[in-house]
Amino acid sequence: MYKFKDLYILDFSKIEHYTEIHNIIKKELDFPDYYGCNWDAFWDCLTDMVGRPVNIRIIGVENIENIFGSDESDMLIDTLKEFKHYRNDKYSDQINIEIIKNGNAFIL
Repeated sequence: MYKFKDLYILDFSKIEHYTEIHNIIKKELDFPDYYGCNWDAFWDCLTDMVGRPVNIRIIGVENIENIFGSDESDMLIDTLKEFKHYRNDKYSDQINIEIIKNGNAFIL
């Protein structure tokens, strides 16, 4: 559980089924077996990672939008934004999130 890496890469560019979103998250972020595969569980497990540097690169978010709609991609991005500013930015200098969308990089 939580094997910290220099960079976590969440690549959604080849997903076809909704469950793959959370399977990728669980595997790549090394979330525990009890990870609930929903956005509330995503938040809970993310905040358990606070206190160490967390660098996340998201690839293929446009694929989530195209297949499942913007609500799902928005939940992912909004949760990561909230994580970046967790506890009134107390850890913001330790949290770096890069989103690669349509070949362009965006930093949260």
